[in-house]
Amino acid sequence: QVQLVESGGGLVQAGGSLRLSCEASGRTSSRNTMAWFRQAPGKEREFVGAIIWSGATVYADSVKSRFRISRDNFKSTLYLQMNNLRAEDTAVYYCATDPKRVRDIMNRYEYDYWGQGTQVTVSS
Repeated sequence: QVQLVESGGGLVQAGGSLRLSCEASGRTSSRNTMAWFRQAPGKEREFVGAIIWSGATVYADSVKSRFRISRDNFKSTLYLQMNNLRAEDTAVYYCATDPKRVRDIMNRYEYDYWGQGTQVTVSS
C-alpha cells in the first residue's frame, strides 16, 4: 500500500506562483514513476506532468514552459512548482504513483495510488 498526501494549494492571482507537495509513505520507491494530474469542474482528469526513476520529466504541452516537477527521494516527496499561473490552471491537483512499471505515463488508468487532491484557484 502507498499513501499520498498533497499540500500547498490555495488562491493566487494570475501570473503568480505556487508550489505543491506530495508526501508518499508506505511501500514507496524512488524507482516508481510519480505524476501530477488535475481536474477542473465538469472536465476529465488530465495529465500535468510526471517524473520517472531516472529523474527525467515529461509535461503536458499546456504547462511545459511554466511548471516544473522535482522529487526529494530522501523525504519521499514530490513537488510541482507552478509559475505564471493562469485562470485555466484552476483545478484540483492530484499526485499519483504505482509500484509497477508505468508504460503510458500520461494515462491516469495506469496509476493505482492517488492522493486526496489539493485545490488551486487562480483569479484573473
